[in-house]
Amino acid sequence: MDFLDIKNSLDNLTFLILLVSVVFYWLTIAFSKTFGPLRIGYYTVCLANIFITIILGSRWIENGYFPLSNLYESLLFFSWGITAITIFVEYKTKLILVGAVATPLVMFVTAFATLSLPEGMQKAAPLVPALKSNWLMMHVSIMMLSYSTLIIGSLLSILFLVLTKGKDVKIQGNSLGSKEYSNFENQTNEGGLRDVSIGVLTISGSETSAVDKVLPNSQRLTLLESVDNLSYRIIGFGFPLLTIGIVAGAVWANEAWGSYWSWDPKETWALITWLVFAAYLHARITKSWQGKKPAILASIGFVVVWICYLGVNFLGKGLHSYGWIG
Repeated sequence: MDFLDIKNSLDNLTFLILLVSVVFYWLTIAFSKTFGPLRIGYYTVCLANIFITIILGSRWIENGYFPLSNLYESLLFFSWGITAITIFVEYKTKLILVGAVATPLVMFVTAFATLSLPEGMQKAAPLVPALKSNWLMMHVSIMMLSYSTLIIGSLLSILFLVLTKGKDVKIQGNSLGSKEYSNFENQTNEGGLRDVSIGVLTISGSETSAVDKVLPNSQRLTLLESVDNLSYRIIGFGFPLLTIGIVAGAVWANEAWGSYWSWDPKETWALITWLVFAAYLHARITKSWQGKKPAILASIGFVVVWICYLGVNFLGKGLHSYGWIG
């Protein structure tokens, strides 16, 4: 079996593992008492992350440069970032809703990269002169990690809007500190509130998934506050990464093209992405926005990130059109 066969096998296995993860996350939400303690969804995401790491690591060793030189490698690294952040956040918060909304996205991204892209686009090719730089690893990896982080934060904001059906809900407090998260975690281990963390409530042995109709207001707010504040925290982590990535890209651009900023389509949309999430954080920090309004801003950011990451490459031309990189 040659390297290509091994790569194809790992690609297919990764997709299969992610499919299993999606199924078990949804089963856990539907039947929490049966599947909740098993945490199969979480462990399969960990396994998928390991396989993606092996794929990227083997390409790095084989080709001698960081695997972010084409669309296939970029999508896999994007999937790696989302799974890694999902694993960390779910481990710290015990909110399986994070994995439930993130794994379907990762599954589709991985399927597109491994099953839809032509084989020629999956093969590594010699780097063009502009990419033969140490900035390739720093700029592109940081940008991809920022995209992964901002996407998860935005997904949680979209989830907030779904759970509230777009209505205004009074949220108390700007953010949950470690003590509050610890208290929430303890509550989720004491009976009914564990099910609040996944959006269902166990009442006298029966399970109900209609959060907005069944959960008492205090428990429903516990869930909504957790989703709202977790989205804020994740976006708050992703925004500095985006800032560092843009600055690193400007320095690299000056080295490669003699100009820090050229208003290339990719640069323009990166700036738009930065402005959207800057507005989100400004509204939350200085205006004390919570709940619906910042969730709408983050939902707009979800679309903008996709345009910046893939849309510009498919629809526009510019200095970043080669390599399909961030």
